[in-house]
Amino acid sequence: MNAGAQSSRLVSVTLDDASIGRGTPDQEHERRVAIYDLVETNNFAVPGRDRGVYALRLSLRDRKIVLDISDADGAPVAAHLLSMTPFRRILRDYFIICENYFSAIRTSSSERIEAIDMGRRGLHNEGAQLLAERLKGKIDCDFDTARRLFTLFTALHWKG
Repeated sequence: MNAGAQSSRLVSVTLDDASIGRGTPDQEHERRVAIYDLVETNNFAVPGRDRGVYALRLSLRDRKIVLDISDADGAPVAAHLLSMTPFRRILRDYFIICENYFSAIRTSSSERIEAIDMGRRGLHNEGAQLLAERLKGKIDCDFDTARRLFTLFTALHWKG
């Protein structure tokens, strides 16, 4: 479903350049793709508020991701600090498996590549599930939106 078909959704996602900083060209590309995918299709709501469209601004503060949510007119709606500590193992394992995947696509059989990719998707799903749990009661989103948010979080932490 495209973003215009839902009433509780994100219409923009921006990154705070001051706290997140610019990445390598590859990192910036991954971030842009993750943001595009998230904005294109999402289900995002703030509990206790009427349905609406939201803008999300992400920044980093003391190793936490700050999710600043505003309404369509730019008025602040909510801000949440999300500790990345619970995600450390998943992110570490995810990046290792991604390195293995990129190495395998050059030299390994299609069966090996597929097995590695299944593991990567499993870790990605685990990260999305953890994210949905950590946001529960603060932000309502479906699993696919949590998955896209987790993709963006990996893009913010990816070393390239």
